[in-house]
Amino acid sequence: RAVRNFDQKVVEYSHSAGILSYRKKLVEYYKRYEINITADDIIIGAGGSEAILFAMNSCMDPGDEIIIPEPFYANYNGFAVNAGIKVVPIPSQIEDGFALPPISEFEKAITPKTKAIIICNPNNPTGYLYSQSELETLKEIVLKYDLFLFADEVYREFCYDGKKHFSVMHMSGLDENIVLIDSVSKRYSACGFRIGCL
Repeated sequence: RAVRNFDQKVVEYSHSAGILSYRKKLVEYYKRYEINITADDIIIGAGGSEAILFAMNSCMDPGDEIIIPEPFYANYNGFAVNAGIKVVPIPSQIEDGFALPPISEFEKAITPKTKAIIICNPNNPTGYLYSQSELETLKEIVLKYDLFLFADEVYREFCYDGKKHFSVMHMSGLDENIVLIDSVSKRYSACGFRIGCL
């Protein structure tokens, strides 16, 4: 019915960051989670996938390396290949429920080409929810080596057993290092809409 009643004569390109009214609604959504940003901080993309690719291409150069705790969302590999960057996996262990690997493992993996770490929280595919203390540990290493921390938080609402999601956006001192990735795909079970943001 809405399509039939649509009477806009010209469907022009939106702002390159995305439609402002939507970005303002996202600001309201994030405030509910104590994430305080402005509409100008948000860029809309064609799904979370494009947002991840935008982040990689914006913050990294071909030949750079990104560290990812594994198991991880398999498509991170494809995005990295597309961006010309190398994935450096750090295994997490089933014995501790796939908790964040020790900081020493991250430090062993860091080279002069390391530019970023990406986490999915809650994790896909393990479902592990990173704690505040684990994220604070990541903050230390990100600041120590001046890395980007890409945080894929598309499963933010999927926390169980009374556990609460702690966003990387809740940490101070990382304004120049954090890129938050999000999408409507999981929240509204609407993958086909292809609406994501960073």
